[in-house]
Amino acid sequence: MGFLGRFEPQIYALVRIVIGFLFLQHGIQILFNIPPMVMPPGQPAPDPTFMTIIGILELVFGLCVMIGLCTRLMAFLASGMMAVAYFMVHQKDGALTMTKQGEMAVLYCFIFLLIAAIGAGIWSVDSMMSKSKPAEE
Repeated sequence: MGFLGRFEPQIYALVRIVIGFLFLQHGIQILFNIPPMVMPPGQPAPDPTFMTIIGILELVFGLCVMIGLCTRLMAFLASGMMAVAYFMVHQKDGALTMTKQGEMAVLYCFIFLLIAAIGAGIWSVDSMMSKSKPAEE
């Protein structure tokens, strides 16, 4: 099993919590401009209504993944959102992620997909709710 294998549930929970928290921070930055967003030179300013919707989604998806609430659904939706972001923004001029600064979108996409496949795990609202359900006879 190895040294870290025995801590797999705890490490997975930490990954889920940190990824959710980081995504939530993106939503806060978009909605409240904390810290202020800096647009790359030559890139047009995005539509404010569109960015508000994106900010709300990132905040909600990030919070839900972080606390482990409706984790599979929220992570799946966040994964899809990041796939769309990659193809809309980063990949439109070429497939190399490093030259188009799309690596974060790709990483979020696949980490959220993994979380959607595995589920909430320990230290989550989902696991607390499943333990509190009475056994069916």
